Formats: sequence, structure tokens, C-alpha cells
Amino acid sequence: MEKQGVEKFEYKAEMKQLLQLIIHSLYTHPEVFLRELISNASDALNKVRYRQLTDDNVLDKGVELGIHISVDNAKQTFTIRDNGIGMTRDDLMNSIGTVARSGTLEFLKQMKEENRNPGDFIGQFGVGFYSVFMVADEVTIETRHADQGSRGYRWTSSGEGSYTVQEIDKSDRGTTISFRLKENAKEFAEEFKVKQVIKKYSNFADFPIFVGNEKINAVEALWRKSESEIRDDESNEFYKFITNDFEDPLARLCLSIEGAGSEFKALLFIPKRAPFELIRVRQHKTVQLYSKKIMIMDDCKELLPEYLQFVRGVVDTSDLPLNVSREVVQASPAMDKISSTLTTKIIQWLQRMAGKEPDLYLQFYKNFGPLFKTGLNTDFANRDKLVELLRFETSASKAGEMVSLKDYVGRMKESQKEIYYLSADSREHAEQNPNLEYFRKHEIEVLFLVEPIDIFIVPSIGEYEQKPLKSVDQADIQMVSGDAEKKEDDQLAKSFVDLCKETLKDRVEDVRLSKRLVDSAVTLVTGEQGMDRQMERMMKMMGQEVPKSRRILEINMEHPVMRNLSRRYIANPGDDMLKKCIVQLYESAQLIEGELSSRADYVKRMMEIMEEVTK
Repeated sequence: MEKQGVEKFEYKAEMKQLLQLIIHSLYTHPEVFLRELISNASDALNKVRYRQLTDDNVLDKGVELGIHISVDNAKQTFTIRDNGIGMTRDDLMNSIGTVARSGTLEFLKQMKEENRNPGDFIGQFGVGFYSVFMVADEVTIETRHADQGSRGYRWTSSGEGSYTVQEIDKSDRGTTISFRLKENAKEFAEEFKVKQVIKKYSNFADFPIFVGNEKINAVEALWRKSESEIRDDESNEFYKFITNDFEDPLARLCLSIEGAGSEFKALLFIPKRAPFELIRVRQHKTVQLYSKKIMIMDDCKELLPEYLQFVRGVVDTSDLPLNVSREVVQASPAMDKISSTLTTKIIQWLQRMAGKEPDLYLQFYKNFGPLFKTGLNTDFANRDKLVELLRFETSASKAGEMVSLKDYVGRMKESQKEIYYLSADSREHAEQNPNLEYFRKHEIEVLFLVEPIDIFIVPSIGEYEQKPLKSVDQADIQMVSGDAEKKEDDQLAKSFVDLCKETLKDRVEDVRLSKRLVDSAVTLVTGEQGMDRQMERMMKMMGQEVPKSRRILEINMEHPVMRNLSRRYIANPGDDMLKKCIVQLYESAQLIEGELSSRADYVKRMMEIMEEVTK
């Protein structure tokens, strides 16, 4: 029953412009109107709950708190009701009627001058309620404050030029918002759609949400519990609920952070396996962001640096307001602080796992190592910690076993001054590389870089514990054992090297006697300024232009083939077959490296050589 006439109020001109921006330009998904209304209702319920703890003079004290939603598919109507703190006439005028308390004109000027999207600024205004005009042409609010002597009011507006306020009879505390849905939003008159949106955005609200007589938000907000209170079975079910994964997670981290500039709770998980989309294109969902148990973002990639975005879970903070700023929450200074703290805590989590549960850490590393390792070239603040978390297969370990750089250095030979690594596209190919022969003979451990990302990461480390990291493919590596020295003063060897240089000419940077070969006749190595062959290959695969580079050919004069060629050289230095064999040896080295350009020429030449020797 209406108690007095309707009062009409005009929005100020700048308010009209702001409302148009909010209604038409701000939100990307109409369904968020329901999230906003539930957020506001939850806020109102929280306020009255707190008031009831300290004040007995509250209207409807003792009534069960909750949110009730009803829809009428035939009439296309939607109603949401809460029994929270309610609003006074001043609340309607100041919080709803004026949209923003201050700075509106300055906001509009700034937006115009900088030609910026309103979403970049709108977060500072408490205007989430107005998202409802995306789905309704006219909205009615009926409310009564929790004070015993309060009065009821009705607020009505089309979200354009004006709004009305009138006093009404309302016996109960709280707020009811009702409207008829637009034609393009009629799906929200279906109960199943409303339930779907609630489960997506508001499943963990503090208060029960009913659609008709059915309670919808049935999943408990586990992140609000302490670690000791969370059972493994409920944690696993919660993980599956938020990720749609069919397996239990590999590991769980529960956080409750207070002070130090940010306050939040988090329940984080590492999946047991890397999702296909993470491996392929890194298009995957990561951490959900909540504010006071209300979802702000289903996939908040801004919470974590890219190299940690294998983590799934929930972060809930009270540092972010429950208003439209959730659409542009990444611009909030609070987010930077939360992100920094989360990064630190996750790295500490992995450090504990690596130290106390190495098998579990190794399982994580094998799944997510390629993504995790990219942090070395992006997160320089935590670089030293990330280096300690790297793991490698090596020439001294069994297939599947991995060691840290600290492990490697701890078992280096006393005379060894460098950390050696070999890049290849698989362990099998690494073990077949001729450049490994010297190190295998002298039991010198070599790191195997078999992930494509490794060659972009490991050389950038430079050194570890004052020991340089060096590729065994480099021409200038330091040999540990003196017994591998070749007789470089042998005049015959020098003459044969000169013949190789003359024969190969501009196909190689240089020809040298090898100190590293044991079983193979020849190998290709990279000069001091040359690019690692794996990196060169990767850059080509990515479509990048790579300057044409020449390798250094190293020859092993102790190999039977080289000794036979030497004798043939002594007999006839001008023998054409010598040059043919030298080219064939060079291209054999290219073939092993995967760099042979003309296999047809290689096979033809091989036939000619075989024909000659089988006469």
C-alpha cells in the first residue's frame, strides 16, 4: 500500500552519460547482472548479521538469513529478495540514485581526453547494480532498513533520465528487486538457467540461495577452512568440481594471508597431468578469483605470472570491492600485492616439495617443467630460486631420473671447471651424439637438454656456483683429462687438415684435429660466436630468420677410416677419391646433426665410393 505520492528525480547530465556507459559498454556477458545482485544481497546480509551480534534492536531479529529468487516464464519476470540490512530513503538517493558519489565529471573528462575504454576507470565507482539494465527496461526496488522505526520505500527507474521514490507499507526487513526481462534476455526467466549462473558465479556465497524452494549453492567454501580441517576426500571433490578434472590433484596448498599489505585466503592445486590445451597453446583456465565468496573472475590469469599458470584453485580476498571493478580487477594495486605474495608462496611450496617429496616434485616437473622453466627469463626477482628448482636428465643417470644443478656440481671431478650440457631433441639422440664420446670415456657427467625450451633457458643462466655452463658442442670447451691430447704437431695430420679445408672451402668455418672424438671419425661443433644448433633449429621452426652459419669440422685421425685416408694421401695427395671421401665424411656429420640438405647427392656419392672400393 502506498503511503505518499511519488517523487521524481532527474539524473544529472553527467550521470546520464555514465549510466549509458555502464549499461551498454561495461559488461561483456549479460549473465553477470545476477552475480551483481547476489553480491549486493550477500553484502546486505553480512551487514545485518554483524549488526545482530551487537544490537538487539533489529527488525526481524532471529529470522534465518538467505536470498530467494523467483522467475515466471510466462510473464517473463524476475524477482530477487533478501532479508539483509535494507535501505533507508537516503540510501536509495545516495547509493542507488546518484550512481557515483564523486568524481563523475572528472572521470568523463579523463576518459574523453585519453580516449580510453570506460572499463579502465569504472572500477572506482560502486555501480554494479546497474548491470541489471542489460536485461531489463525498468527495475523496481522495494526495501526497508533493519532499524525498528524504519519505513519502507519503492524505487523505480528505467536507467535513463530519471528515477522515482515513494514511501510504501513494508512489514519485513530487507530488499526486493523485480523487473520484466527484455526479449533478448528471456532465458533468465528459466529456472535451470538461473541455477546454472548461480553455480558458476555464486556457488560459495555466505548465505543460502534459493530458486523457488530449492537451495542452489550447496558446495562448501573449503578455502575458508584451515589446512588441518580439510579432509583429502572433500578437497579432491572440490578440485574436481572447479576444474572438471576426473582425476585427483597431484598436490594441494592452503593459504591464509593476513597483513603485509594484502589479505586473502587461497586453496590451490597442481593437476596430476598437464591439460592438453596447456601443452598445446596454453589456452586454459587457471585460478578463480572471489571476493567474500562471490566469484569475480572464473579465469583470473592476472593473479599469477604465466610460468605458474599450471596452478588451479580459488583465491578469495576482501581487498577488492564487490562492485563493477571485478571486470577490470587486473588494474587494482591490491592485485599486484596478491599476485606477488601468491608467487612467493607457490615457489616456497615447490621448494618444500622438491626437498621433502622428490618423487612427487619430479612428477610435477615432468608434466609442467616446460612452462615452469620459462620463469627464468621472465621473473628475474625469483630467478635464483627457480634455478635451484631445475631438473635434468644426464649422461650419468638412468632414463627418467633427473638431477639438480646442485647435485651435478656436488659430484663434479676435482679438475672439472665447467658444467657441461648437450642439447638434442631426445635422450636417445643425445646419447648417440659423437661430441659425447670424450665425456663418456672419462666419466664426466653431461646434462641432457631435451626439451625445446631448454636451449632458450639454460645458456642464459651463464654460471652456477661460479662454474660456467658450456655446451659440449662448443669448440672451446676445456678438456679435463690430458690423456686425450692429440698429436697436433704431426705434419701428416696437419697436411691432411689442410686438404680438408681446401676441399670443403666455404662450407665450414674451420677444420681441426679433435680432442673430443673417441669412436667417431668426424663431428661438427659450434664456434665461439656461433649459435647452438638446437636453438637455430627451433628458431627456424618458429619461422624466424636465422643467419646462415658454418660449423667447425673436427676430425679424429686415430679412427681407422682416417688412418686409411692418410695412407692414401701419402701415396697420392692429388687422388680425387680423397676429396670425395672428405665431402662424404662432412655430410655424414651433417646427417647425424639433422642438417643434411641433399640426401640424393649424399647417396649418389656413397654409391660412387662403394663402386670404387669394390672393384
